[in-house]
Amino acid sequence: MRKATRLLFPLLSIVVIVASILIAASIGVVKIPFPNIIKIILGQLGLADASGLAHTEVVTIWELRLPRILMSLTAGAALAICGAVFQSIFRNPICDPYILGISSGASLGAATAFILGWDAFLFGITLPALVTALLTLLVIMGIARLSRQKTTHTLLLTGIAINFLISAVITLLMVINQKEMHKIIFWTMGSCAGTTWNDILFLLPFLIVIAIVLLYYAKDLNIMQLGTDTAQTLGVNVKAVTYITLITSSLLIAVVVAICGVIGFIGLIIPHAVRLMVGSDNRLVFSYSLLLGALFLLIADTLARTIAIPAELPVGSITAIAGAPYFIFLLLKKQ
Repeated sequence: MRKATRLLFPLLSIVVIVASILIAASIGVVKIPFPNIIKIILGQLGLADASGLAHTEVVTIWELRLPRILMSLTAGAALAICGAVFQSIFRNPICDPYILGISSGASLGAATAFILGWDAFLFGITLPALVTALLTLLVIMGIARLSRQKTTHTLLLTGIAINFLISAVITLLMVINQKEMHKIIFWTMGSCAGTTWNDILFLLPFLIVIAIVLLYYAKDLNIMQLGTDTAQTLGVNVKAVTYITLITSSLLIAVVVAICGVIGFIGLIIPHAVRLMVGSDNRLVFSYSLLLGALFLLIADTLARTIAIPAELPVGSITAIAGAPYFIFLLLKKQ
């Protein structure tokens, strides 16, 4: 990608994202014109008078659609950059943010919350899912450290094993508690429905801080692609960089999964698409993955809630259906 195009692409992406936000906010069971949406947003921010608008329109935009739209943008950006980080750390193009079993850990917490009825209390299933996701990460890293070969491959294989183990436990829980099976299955397919401003205020600081950390270490991750010995010779603390980027990105994934459930394919396809466009420089890959991941999930979530009105589809199924053919197209096009 040429230098001029690299500068133009982020600006164009931001323009497309803003346009997509307005379109997503306007469509649904209740269609709301663009001017009213802008007035509602400016009115809630104290920048305009929105007193003449219908109360139902204000509630629909500010309390229902806008939080969901911002959550889809934030979650999509988080999953995409974490996918790029995992692919870089493990030097494996088929790695995604869920490869270490963090999603299974969160799903176990969510399933337990549904079965025990905790979803009716404060924080719902978010807190149990977050706690079990982080505990799963600690268990995986603890087991990997006990191994004689303390490598990223050991960590990866440990995560895969734990992933299968927890998935089996969740399946048993669903069979034993069939009344809650529908809730658990729908949650594991991912959804941004029911998102509140508090959820966004909880996730957004994690995304900002962790994205800054990952972008800071992007250059070191570039050097590490040359090999561990070469990176150490060039002054990179390979072990520290690996653990810092892995833990921070895993923490971000845990928060996203705890709030939105398991939304697949974004962390796999978006980094691939970006690398085909801009090359393997992680500084560009991480930055562009944030933008494309946000846009991709926003479009997918909008389709999930509008394509079968009044019913709603799991957004994870939309991301897979939309992403898989495009991924195959990119592979064939780029050989």
